[in-house]
Parts: sequence; structure tokens; C-alpha cells
Amino acid sequence: MPLHITPLSPALGAVVSGVELRDALSDSTQQAIAQALLDHQVLFFRDQPLTPQQQARFAARFGDLHIHPIYPNVPEQPEVLVLDTAITDVADNAIWHTDVTFLPTPALGAVLAAKQLPAFGGDTLWASSSAAYEALSAPLQQLLDGLTATHDFTRSFPLERFGTSADALERYHQVQRQHPPLSHPVVRTHPVSGRKGLFVNEGFTARINELAPAESDALLRFLFAHATRPEFTIRWRWQANDVAFWDNRITQHYAVDDYRPARRVMHRATILGDVPV
Repeated sequence: MPLHITPLSPALGAVVSGVELRDALSDSTQQAIAQALLDHQVLFFRDQPLTPQQQARFAARFGDLHIHPIYPNVPEQPEVLVLDTAITDVADNAIWHTDVTFLPTPALGAVLAAKQLPAFGGDTLWASSSAAYEALSAPLQQLLDGLTATHDFTRSFPLERFGTSADALERYHQVQRQHPPLSHPVVRTHPVSGRKGLFVNEGFTARINELAPAESDALLRFLFAHATRPEFTIRWRWQANDVAFWDNRITQHYAVDDYRPARRVMHRATILGDVPV
């Protein structure tokens, strides 16, 4: 059965039907999904009840999977992390961010499955980094193309929230040693499509290396605001067993934290990528 793809906005987003993600994908279906991801940057699949094993198998068709250093995971499938508001404070997701840019090889993408949802609220927004870059003036594009920025995992995982016990503190400092701050280009070229996109995000980007602190702060404030203008974004209202698959190399996202004290449980499989250039 061929895929049916319904675009949701000019900038990004499409709903995909005609595939059961719990089944083993044929090569042709995998290639069609990969092409749709290139074309639309974030894909949504309705009514896809997945076990953690099925979710990991689907994600692994697109690359090696990452085990998150902070968030809890499914014990029998550690590549699937658990975002459960009854267990972990997920406030760091309620900020515009690109996943794990504190790694030398940040994520290619991620597969997020809705397991338990509040009666209302808990939407997620995505923004197209390429649409944001392409809307900038040529002189500003030229300036940004030559800059690099420092990314630091402690910006979204601060000690006061993730090192609250002796065991957690020891683990936190171990993760901090394993993931020191590192630099990526401010503008990244997508390794497949060749499109350029902004590669700074409020969740992990600390400073622009080549600028004075005041200049860096001012430019980052502008870029964070510009990258998330409404015309570059889409908002997804989750239903049970929805699955989202996004290209982390060319997008940012924001999980709206508006549903407490209701519980929200999501499972995420993160696909490792390459060194940004």
C-alpha cells in the first residue's frame, strides 16, 4: 500500500498514512519515509500503538540509537527514553530546543510516541530552521555563516533539578565530565538536502564564540526569537498512540507544559547523526 502524505503547512509538517510502524518496513517504504522526512521535516502518524521494541526497531532503520545520559529509559529497551511527568521533571522540554546538541554528533532525528495524555493540553510545536535561515537578509546570512557557538548540556539539565540526591549528584558529575561544552556552526548545512538552517537553540546554546559577550547575547536573543516566529512553526495536538518523527538536524521543538497536575507519558527513540558542518 503506498504512503499517503498530507502536508500541514508551507514551512514543515505532514501527516503520513498507509503504513503500520509496528511491522517490519520494506526497503521501499523506509526510503519513502526518509524522503518524506527530507521534504517535510516532521512527520505525524496517527493510531500507531507501538511497544518499545517496535519503536526502537522502526527508529533503528534510520540510524544508530542513542541512550540518554539523564532521562530514565525502558529497562528492557534502554534506547527508548521515558518522559513521564509522574517520575521526572520535564520542564527542560518546555523551551525551544534541538535534541542533544551537546553531543559531537547530535541526533539525526527522533521518534516520539504518545503513551498517556492529559484530557487537554500538552501539545508540541516544531519550527523549521531552514525556513528561519532563508527568511534572513543576505548580509546577516553572510555574517552567521562564519560563526560557531558553544553548546552546553547543563543549560537544560541544571544541577539543582538533576543532582538532588547523593546518587544523582554522582551520576550528574559523571555525565558532565563525559559531555563537556563543545562547538558547532551557527548555520548548519543539511548533509542530505544541502539546505542551510540555523543551528542554535535556547535549550543548549550558551554563546557565539567569535563575538564579545554582549554581542553574543544580543544576537542569540534575536536568533532564538526569529527562529520560532509563527510562520516557521507547526503545533501538533496529540491523540493516544500518535507517533511523530522529526529531522533534528533542521528543526527545533517545544513541548507545551500547560497540563499539570495531569500526567503525560511519552516514549522517545533518538537516532544519532553526524558532525554538523
